[in-house]
Amino acid sequence: MAIDPNALVDSSAKIHKSAEICAYAVIGANVEIGAGTIVESHAVIQGPTKIGKNNHIYSFAAIGGDPQDITYEEGQESNLVIGDDNLIREFCTVNRGTEKEKSITRVGSNNMLMAYVHIAHDCAIGNHIIMSNNASLAGHVRVHDWAILGGFTLVKQFCMIGMHTYIGMGCQVNKDIPAYMVASGTQTRVRSINAEGMRRRGFSPNAIASIKRAFKVVYRESQGRLLDHALEDLEASESDSPEVMQFVKCIRSSKVGIMRGPTDE
Repeated sequence: MAIDPNALVDSSAKIHKSAEICAYAVIGANVEIGAGTIVESHAVIQGPTKIGKNNHIYSFAAIGGDPQDITYEEGQESNLVIGDDNLIREFCTVNRGTEKEKSITRVGSNNMLMAYVHIAHDCAIGNHIIMSNNASLAGHVRVHDWAILGGFTLVKQFCMIGMHTYIGMGCQVNKDIPAYMVASGTQTRVRSINAEGMRRRGFSPNAIASIKRAFKVVYRESQGRLLDHALEDLEASESDSPEVMQFVKCIRSSKVGIMRGPTDE
């Protein structure tokens, strides 16, 4: 275990022998840090927080702080769990969960959180996600695997970002964005499918074509009829496409509604 003598480490912290804690880092009570994880100088980690293997937490990150929720009271159960192989850059803030939602905030594995990213209480972040500089999530947000959030993206409470989505810089997201979509613009809309992202991740031409058809059915051809009817059409015509079924699942499970499309006023 490499703990710099100038680091401040609470006696109750559990730090793997191969982890590295740099000078002036602060590790609080009830913190667990896994093998190979590096915590750079002046980073602060508060507990209860459990951090997995081979993460790199850069200077001035604030991890595991109290929820920014006026209903939170000292002594309530409140946890943060972070997986493996994450890059958490300078000045990131990740808050613990509240009792309103299982008392836990989760960050998966293989994510890149660039400088000044904020993840609020009770969020659930999947794997292989990129959050660019200053992207911020309000409480209870869900972000699924392989999503990319551009710089200064703001996501409202309880929204869901589907897998393999791409959100452009400066977007204000106040509704769910289904899987495989691209959202952009100062008046944020779902503009198209994330065809390039899907190609880069090995999706077949048939899978991409199926998602393209699903996008047209929901965002172009469904104008003037019930969304549920459009989804029923997709479930009948594209039942052999797992990608389309995931797209439909995102819409059907939405609690706040889906982001409007390019032709919506």
